[in-house]
Amino acid sequence: MLLVLDVGNTNTVLGVFTRPAAPSGDPDVHYTQLVAHWRVSTVRTRTVDEYGVLFRNLFSMDGLAADAMHGIVVSSVVPPLDYTLRKVCERYFKLTPLFIEPGVKTGMPVHYDNPAEVGADRIVNGVAAFEKFGGPCIVVDFGTATTFDAVSAKGEYLGGVIAPGIGISADALFTHTARLPRVEIKKPARVIGSNTVGSLQSGLYYGYLGLIDGILERLMEELGGQTKVIATGGLAPLFESGSKYINQVDDLLTLDGLRIIYERNVVAKKKGK
Repeated sequence: MLLVLDVGNTNTVLGVFTRPAAPSGDPDVHYTQLVAHWRVSTVRTRTVDEYGVLFRNLFSMDGLAADAMHGIVVSSVVPPLDYTLRKVCERYFKLTPLFIEPGVKTGMPVHYDNPAEVGADRIVNGVAAFEKFGGPCIVVDFGTATTFDAVSAKGEYLGGVIAPGIGISADALFTHTARLPRVEIKKPARVIGSNTVGSLQSGLYYGYLGLIDGILERLMEELGGQTKVIATGGLAPLFESGSKYINQVDDLLTLDGLRIIYERNVVAKKKGK
């Protein structure tokens, strides 16, 4: 089994993939089935043992054995946690994790002024989107920040856009206004709000939808009209129905990207490439 970890600023998503039995451990047999996945809060102050117990308990709840893992791959945008998670993998799973970082074989050229500046999750998403849907394509990832990542028809990472996430935008509004209540972020029944809650929900939803489609429209002008738009992240389904440009929602895109990159590195190593 393969454990994949997507460590974000707000949440950490874990997934476990299995692969069909292969004679003599044939490296060409890929991890194809996602048998479990979980979303937990990213807490920078958790210790190695706290994370270890949490992960082992999640495995136990789904009847999975921690010692059955063959490999671990990690995408992290929270550098202070990298050491902790590395130790968790070594102590609780007896494995050295593969971190997505410069030097790791992704199979995707990165056309960024400084490739080391690109968040690991953005490259992982680009790899998965191109592998699954082809190019050119744009990945919209609804996280703490909302990122737009562009991949060319040849499978090259071109760059993208980083915008404040809708949660951050809402928090800023609620924090700096004395009389406006916190509301659930949802699509309202109508644009014109007839009360404060409805007005806030309309402003948050349609204001952010305008941001999404405005950026996508300009990105598609640069990439071409046949560009596919794939959304991922917790709030992706909320905006799919309202967006003029989102073609597909893939909640597990990042997990698939981690799996693909792990196999590209491990299979290449086993074959001596």
